[in-house]
Amino acid sequence: MRSDADGTVMAAKPERDSVDRFRKLWRKELPDVDTSPMETVGRINRFARFAHESISATFAEFGIDRGEFDVISTLRRSGPPYRLTPTALYQLLMLTSGGVTHRLQRLEKRGLIVREPSPDDGRVMTAGLTRKGYELVEASFREDMKREQKLLAPLNARERRELGNLLRKLLMQYEAPPDTAGVSRDPDPR
Repeated sequence: MRSDADGTVMAAKPERDSVDRFRKLWRKELPDVDTSPMETVGRINRFARFAHESISATFAEFGIDRGEFDVISTLRRSGPPYRLTPTALYQLLMLTSGGVTHRLQRLEKRGLIVREPSPDDGRVMTAGLTRKGYELVEASFREDMKREQKLLAPLNARERRELGNLLRKLLMQYEAPPDTAGVSRDPDPR
């Protein structure tokens, strides 16, 4: 802490990070450009890279990639019987039907899902978690949450809530609202 000329106590000057350095360089080169969005968007992007690397490494340890996790976690979150149609999956994951089909084929070959006719309409195929898939998604999700806790360790609980609330406010301006069944359309809603 330090005091201003009038005696007002001020917080110590924050540490400088890469975004501060980039902004300083841009101010020198283009002083007429307001680089203040970099304070938020730049930091979100930089942090997202670190988070993405951690998340990808976690899933790799479980023998899956992020896209495969998206499919099996969507099935797990859907609740019993942990089964959805490929159409529901591609709508929830915002993928093409071909992208979902490719992931389902890989997951089925590894015994993590099974594709079978719908009990309601035998003409419709569904994808459902196997016991192995159920156990894998649960274990990998638990480990991912532990690692994400570590990523956020520099923030206390209040700071995390505050940051989460501010980011929610931003995201709500750009995300599609949940569908009528109440299932998020977010590709990574963990």
